Amino acid sequence: MSAPSPKAEGPRLHVLGNGVRVICDPIPGWQTVALSVVAGRGARFEDEARSGWSHLLEHMVFKGAGGRSAREIVEVIEAEGGHINAATGYERTSFQVRALKGGLDLGSSVIADLVLRPTMDPHDLVREKQVVGQEIAEAADTPDDLVFELAQEAAFGGQPLGRPILGTPASIGTATPQTLSAWREALYAAPSLVVSASGAVDEDELLRVAERDFGGAGGTPVPDPAPAAFQGGVRAVAKPLEQANLVLLLPAVGVHDPDYFALRLLAEILGGGMASRLFQEAREKRGLAYAIDAYSETYADTGVLGVFAGCAAGDAAELAEVTLGEIQGMTEPVPEAELARAKAQLKGGMFMGREAALARAEQAAGQVLLFGRTLDPEDVAAQVDAVTAEQLAALTRKILAPGKAAVAALGPKAAMKSAELFGRALGG
Repeated sequence: MSAPSPKAEGPRLHVLGNGVRVICDPIPGWQTVALSVVAGRGARFEDEARSGWSHLLEHMVFKGAGGRSAREIVEVIEAEGGHINAATGYERTSFQVRALKGGLDLGSSVIADLVLRPTMDPHDLVREKQVVGQEIAEAADTPDDLVFELAQEAAFGGQPLGRPILGTPASIGTATPQTLSAWREALYAAPSLVVSASGAVDEDELLRVAERDFGGAGGTPVPDPAPAAFQGGVRAVAKPLEQANLVLLLPAVGVHDPDYFALRLLAEILGGGMASRLFQEAREKRGLAYAIDAYSETYADTGVLGVFAGCAAGDAAELAEVTLGEIQGMTEPVPEAELARAKAQLKGGMFMGREAALARAEQAAGQVLLFGRTLDPEDVAAQVDAVTAEQLAALTRKILAPGKAAVAALGPKAAMKSAELFGRALGG
């Protein structure tokens, strides 16, 4: 028998003198590189008066930075065969460049300009507030966006996690170039920045450009938010729509909790795919919904187990009953074959996701922000495999124990009683 091949070396983590962390994850044979610069701060770090400022800031830095105009920022990247993008979440903000091999130097330079040297022109800010205002209006007109916002508000009312990432026209309207610049210095402060590159990347080159572009960054990060508290409640909004949109959220665990992977598996078995319990019972057996799925959303200190469904108004009440029944059925240990299938799906998704360079770069940055290190995929897979059927049942009982649910229903008036049914059954 031949000796086993040596284990592939994982991402390497370095720390610059100012606290900026740098992750190098080379993939032999690749002809492209992905660079992600992630700030471990986002909409959850805003107070109510600054709601939406993190997202507005992400828009504004693309209007001009480092001597380049908005058009030049995009053109200089695309001229080299690359793409540039950004995203704002509750707990982090990321700037991403995908480029051909050799594009790391330019990509890092452009992102550094966005993060550290945006122009913040007053006239651009006026226009961008209008653009974001249209984005807010579009979300309000999109049922499967609005229903999630309603559910999030019901779950975490009066807290940053309960406010929309986009903010409101009133809250973003108060931002000025000066106040937004001050917010940038706190949001993108050096200790909260992670520079992560994957694909065709050379470690020496990455460290050189990271030191050049981010080694002079400073600032004091905005303080951590208060721990989140799941509130629960019902938000039912009647609208003249053809379909009812329903979301149920239950209080769950955060990423640091020992039950994190059990939560992921619970969501997978409940409604993660075509073989899931909700899909089989609600769609295949009863024909109550075209779209129905369960998911877990986790944050540093808390999380939710969620179910989303779209159905005819007349079927909403029955669908609510079916969903409740399937959740309650998870309080008993699931068959081993069902658990094994869910584990295979979860691990398959994890390893398939690592076949994309940008996903790897983003994942590594997120792990460093949460755990201070990158995680070995094989170790993660082992943690998934270690989850037992009894652990899943115990977690379900723990989730149901508080008797709290956040329920949102959006659509025809006839569907509103489904939200009341959820609320009564679970105490929301």
